[in-house]
Amino acid sequence: MNLRNFTTVQLRKEALEKELSVSLVAIGETLKDGEETIHCENCIGAVSIPIGVAGPLQLSGEKVNRQVYAPLATTEGALVASISRGCKAITESGGATVLAYEIGTTRGPVFHTGSIQKSKELFSWVKMNEEKMRAVAESTSSHLKYKKVTVKSIGAYVFMRFYFSTGEAMGMNMATIATQKIIELIEAETGRPSLTVAGNYDIDKKPAWLNVINCRGKEAWAEAIISKEIVQTVLKTTPQQIFDMWLAKCMLGSAMSGSMGFNCHFANVVAAFYLATGQDAAHVVEGSAGITTTKVLENGDLYISVFMPAVMIGTVGGGTKLKTQTEARNIIGVSSSIEMAEVLVGAVLAGELSLLASLSEKTLAKAHRQLGR
Repeated sequence: MNLRNFTTVQLRKEALEKELSVSLVAIGETLKDGEETIHCENCIGAVSIPIGVAGPLQLSGEKVNRQVYAPLATTEGALVASISRGCKAITESGGATVLAYEIGTTRGPVFHTGSIQKSKELFSWVKMNEEKMRAVAESTSSHLKYKKVTVKSIGAYVFMRFYFSTGEAMGMNMATIATQKIIELIEAETGRPSLTVAGNYDIDKKPAWLNVINCRGKEAWAEAIISKEIVQTVLKTTPQQIFDMWLAKCMLGSAMSGSMGFNCHFANVVAAFYLATGQDAAHVVEGSAGITTTKVLENGDLYISVFMPAVMIGTVGGGTKLKTQTEARNIIGVSSSIEMAEVLVGAVLAGELSLLASLSEKTLAKAHRQLGR
């Protein structure tokens, strides 16, 4: 059976039900969108993921200065409750400061030159012709702006990492199309062939220190000072116990394991937030990397911060146009991708705070026993 022969979701679903002798009623009923807005081939419907809301969370940033609620799509019991507890502790302590900055969506082609001398020549051409590359890249979209390129070579292979501003979209498709045009220019003017538009120097949807060091998409920070009284009453522990847990887990444990994430569970919050708001879920990989820091202040209060070096997020394009994801973004009430990143990093901070507290008071298993089964 060739599913491409069926022209609608309903016909495709019915054909598969008949072929496999299965019922797909729930999958068929869950889809709320017409095929014109769906970016999924051979679509037969949709799956349902429960969505909860964490908050309110008081944030102070360059774009967001108010209380927000974070929609989180997850099947993991206790996750939304834990993040909500972190939101409560942060808000009752005066809120969190958040900041997000655009680095640019990256795409990284690789060229084969034949020798290190020819690799050097290609490197020189790229550095001398950035304005030409900018012109052809920006001709592909009125929303895309060329930012910069970095070049590295290994023998006869030359790797390039192009950075683009892509407006309010996460922008991987725009970056790919623009990079392909740059490749065609380079090939025409230098005679050096590109092996692929995506040679893993991007680095896209894979864990890598390059994204931690040089960043990707948007980098974001959040910090808060939690009074020792609120740590005790809301989080049921002490600032010193949270610091000790952070040192053992996020720092030493991560170092012992060679982790790229010196944090508790960035990925939990990023995955739930991305699924709810229509992001590309595979970019949870980049979102899982980052660093949490804590410090007990002289007055006994707790300082906590998070750094996210590679947040791939957008408010237009891809799955953001789906009806349920649009409604979820309306809960947040943001109008730009920078705002979205500020809300996300605030929610990640809340998640880190609450989990560190739970681990330090030894209630993680109890919470999952009550809420996670």
